[in-house]
Amino acid sequence: MKRVYLDHNATTPIHPDVKAAMVAAMEVFGNASSHHSFGREAHELIENARKTVADALGAEPEEIIFTSCGSESNNLVIKGVTCGNSICKIGSEKSEVIISAIEHPSVLNTAKCLQGEGKTVHLCPVDEKGVVKLDVLESLLSSRTALVSIMYANNETGAIQPIEEIAKMVAGKGIIFHTDAVQAFGKIPINVKELNLDFLSLSGHKIYGPKGVGALYKRKTRKVCPLIHGGHHEFNLRAGTENTVHIAGLGKAVELSLRDMDSEWQRLAELRNWFEGEVMRRVPESVVNGGDVSRTAHTSNISFRYIEGESILYDLDFDGIAVSTGSACSSGSLEPSHVLLAMGMDHGRAHSSIRFSLGRSTTKEDLAYTVDALERTVTRLRNMSPLWRDKLRQESV
Repeated sequence: MKRVYLDHNATTPIHPDVKAAMVAAMEVFGNASSHHSFGREAHELIENARKTVADALGAEPEEIIFTSCGSESNNLVIKGVTCGNSICKIGSEKSEVIISAIEHPSVLNTAKCLQGEGKTVHLCPVDEKGVVKLDVLESLLSSRTALVSIMYANNETGAIQPIEEIAKMVAGKGIIFHTDAVQAFGKIPINVKELNLDFLSLSGHKIYGPKGVGALYKRKTRKVCPLIHGGHHEFNLRAGTENTVHIAGLGKAVELSLRDMDSEWQRLAELRNWFEGEVMRRVPESVVNGGDVSRTAHTSNISFRYIEGESILYDLDFDGIAVSTGSACSSGSLEPSHVLLAMGMDHGRAHSSIRFSLGRSTTKEDLAYTVDALERTVTRLRNMSPLWRDKLRQESV
């Protein structure tokens, strides 16, 4: 049976060159904090990766903090900036946080934690295309705003947010601006200095690197309270011996993503557009969610009305095709996508959505195979759907 992986927004396979870099790094077993030659070797490996990440962002090496994942990076910013004991000295006069309604759970749920501590969290809405409403965001800003956190590109629809405009909006107001760029980094050119960002989160396993490693860009003039206290590691912001092997893998993955960024963007955009066109042509009552907005080239979110997306997912899995019904971090939930609901969709349409996320290994043959399977699956499921039968009945009257 043919196997087709179309869930690259959830995770990506490790690139062979990344794997080779990690295998080589396994020979460097010293503790990077040790001053002997074994430790210096490990320290050099980590610092080379740090410089690679910094250069990719237009940042300085000392502004890059290695973490375990994008979720930890998000937590470090949101909790570390607003902590009651924070060296940022954010007190009652700076007790409000603004996030968007379409954020990743690691931002949404961390913000809920802040609410439990008595802080005010404003949820900025998005329009029907999944883009933050800038006029509402501006109205939410005040002298009490401590932090604005808006993701760079949405993990479910691929919608790219107006980060540059938001950065200009908060500039000069004493407000810290953070973006979760996990789905954008490595796919879109990002320069943190040109964008005037304070913090940016990224993750290794979204760019063909290993799971278990991420990074946080922190403008060197900004302060943040650590989540993990202990030794002096990572500029006193994340105690614990560094994960040398995974950091080396992240560095290599970043190098490869920059090398291939432009060519992969063009290739995947062409494949995605062809795929969506074929689906629209062959599968009636299918709708691309957020299709007419600037979005990442590899992401396609499609609703197949009158049937459950979960059923489509399992049927496609029997055909060897891996897709998603939304964020991988929310896959255990029976609730419809909070992103699609925030875009104004009813529960039925949101429940019928499937996310197809393409990657380096995706070919046109893979997508043609997927369209064939989709046409069969949707037809079969709709023939069993009372909602579909009701629609056909109403049309025949």
